[in-house]
Amino acid sequence: MTPVVVTTRAKPGPVDVAEASAVAGRWGVPFHARPAGPLHRLLAEATAVLVVERRAVALWDGSGKARWSPGLAALRLKALERGEQAEALVSVGGLVPGERVLDCTLGLAQDARVAARLVGPRGQVVGLEASLPLAMLAAEGLRRETRDARSAAIEVRHAEAAQVLSTLEPGAFDVVLLDPMFSRERRAQPAFTLLRRLACARPLDVETLAQARRVAGRVVLVKAPRYGRELKALSLRPERSSRSAPVVWVRLPPLSSGAGTRG
Repeated sequence: MTPVVVTTRAKPGPVDVAEASAVAGRWGVPFHARPAGPLHRLLAEATAVLVVERRAVALWDGSGKARWSPGLAALRLKALERGEQAEALVSVGGLVPGERVLDCTLGLAQDARVAARLVGPRGQVVGLEASLPLAMLAAEGLRRETRDARSAAIEVRHAEAAQVLSTLEPGAFDVVLLDPMFSRERRAQPAFTLLRRLACARPLDVETLAQARRVAGRVVLVKAPRYGRELKALSLRPERSSRSAPVVWVRLPPLSSGAGTRG
């Protein structure tokens, strides 16, 4: 079974078909004409279906769907604009304009969106996503948005983080983000529920963490559930945070001096 196929919205016109076909071509996956009625026939042939519309995309699997949207990142960005200090990428990560950020677990690009605003248009944000359906959802969703001039572009790559990290030079990025999939399920919006179903479930391991610290020129940030087992398994101690926060962050120094921050 193929990981993902691409189709159009219901009752498409020629422009819709051309756009969906172009998306399928970019990713090297099959394009199928939209069947009448539900998408069950396509889901019998693929793990997921990416539905391409003129200004939006949605991802379906056998248990539900998620339409691309800014999600909670929009609230975090508004909080930044109000000058609130709760954003962990500021209080823990200390991201500043011009930095280069590698998000090793892009998912729905929530952290990447905030990082892109913090590093600004002179900065760089690259997101790695091991799941092809999720990488396509993120890349095609971002492509259809009007980019904020205050933010860096987010470059999406379908790739395994461990493989990419092993090929990079020391200090290739200023900041490396790691947000492995939570081992404990939480109540969540449909998009995050679909993310859990399709994301790579491989836990963060010592070797990948060491590679991240080698690649980072300034800091590695690891996000994990407050009461999960992920951090204990790696002997990591989180930064202090509100007891009501569902997630915690770990700040780790690089293994080498790296290339430093680009101004």
